[in-house]
Amino acid sequence: MRVAFKPTPAISRKQHTVTREKKEIELLVHGRHDPCVAPRAVPVVEAMVALVLVDQLMAQYAQCNLFPINAELQEPLSLAFPNFEPAMI
Repeated sequence: MRVAFKPTPAISRKQHTVTREKKEIELLVHGRHDPCVAPRAVPVVEAMVALVLVDQLMAQYAQCNLFPINAELQEPLSLAFPNFEPAMI
């Protein structure tokens, strides 16, 4: 499987920000200083692929009736609850 990412652009407009020393400054980026998103993207892509594959597998099983039906779990529901009285409307 191959995955491609568009590079994240640097914003070349003046931006108001704060330094670690709590001084307000204006930040202006010259040139391209793109961060590398590859280390963070790998686990996200792997997790999303796993979710999509499992979702499709479950849909295939459900549509083709491949899930076995356990007869012991197929008992009818009853309304014989203790102290159950129907509402009078």
